Amino acid sequence: MILVTLCLAAGTMFLMALIFSCVLGWANTAFHVEVDLRIDDIFSALPGANCGGCDYIGCRDYAEAIVNNKEVVNKCTVGGATCAQELADIMGVGLDDSLPYFPIVHCGADYESRLGRSTYLGRRSCAAANLVADVQGCTFGCLGFGDCSKACKYDALHVIRGLAVVDYEKCISCGACSKVCPRNIITMVPFKSERVIVVICSNKDTGKDVKKVCKVGCLGCGSCARHSSFFKMENNLPKIDYTQYPDQYNSKILEACQKCPRQQLVFKGKGEVKSHQ
Repeated sequence: MILVTLCLAAGTMFLMALIFSCVLGWANTAFHVEVDLRIDDIFSALPGANCGGCDYIGCRDYAEAIVNNKEVVNKCTVGGATCAQELADIMGVGLDDSLPYFPIVHCGADYESRLGRSTYLGRRSCAAANLVADVQGCTFGCLGFGDCSKACKYDALHVIRGLAVVDYEKCISCGACSKVCPRNIITMVPFKSERVIVVICSNKDTGKDVKKVCKVGCLGCGSCARHSSFFKMENNLPKIDYTQYPDQYNSKILEACQKCPRQQLVFKGKGEVKSHQ
C-alpha cells in the first residue's frame, strides 16, 4: 500500500512538472520580447555617470530611448562630442555639430551688493526662502542658500559671499544646478568657445526700481543694444541669441560690453578670472 501511494505521488509530481514545463515554454514564446543588442552597445559607450543631464533617469534609460524611441544621440553632455559620434556610428545616423552646454548664473550681486535684505530664520534652502516675502529686495536675484551647490555631484558650484559661482574646470554640464534653482536664474547655454558673453542679471524691473534693491543690477538702459545688434532688449534686460553667436567678436560687441554702466556683460567659462574669490 505504501509503495502504491509513493508511486501515485511520484506520478502526480511528474505530471505536474510536465504540465508546468509546457505552460512555461508556451509563455516564454508567447510573451517573448526581442531585445535590440544595440541597447547594450550604446549603454557601454555611455560614460555611466547617471547624472540626468540628458533628461533621463540614467544611462540605461537613455540608451533604450535612443534605440526604441529614436532619441537624438548627442544629449550626453558628460561624454561630449566623442561619445555622441560613437553613438551615431552604432545607430548608423549622421551627427550634426553639437555644442556643449554649460550653466550660467544670471546674477552678479553678492551679499554686499544686495539692498533691502531682511533677517531670515527659516530653513536654510533657496526653495524654502523663495516662499517667504521680502527675504531680500530683489525678487529675481540669487538667494545664496546653496540648493544648486548641494545638487552638484562634481564640486563644480560653490556659494561665495552669498552668490552661486560655477567652476567651469570641474563642471560636466549635467544641468542639475539649473533644475533646482527656484528662481530659474541658472540656465544652460551653448558654448561656441571656452568663454562666452553672458548677462549676469535677471531683474526685469525698470532702472529706478533696480537701484532700490541692488548696487550692480542691470538698469535696462539699452546702451549695449545701441552699440551692437548682438544684444536685444527684452523686459528691460539685454538678451543674447546663442544660436546666432558669432565665431569672432567684432569691436562693436566688445565696446558694448565695456560701455555697460553696471558691468553686467561679462565673459564666463573656462579660464575666467574670478576676482571676487
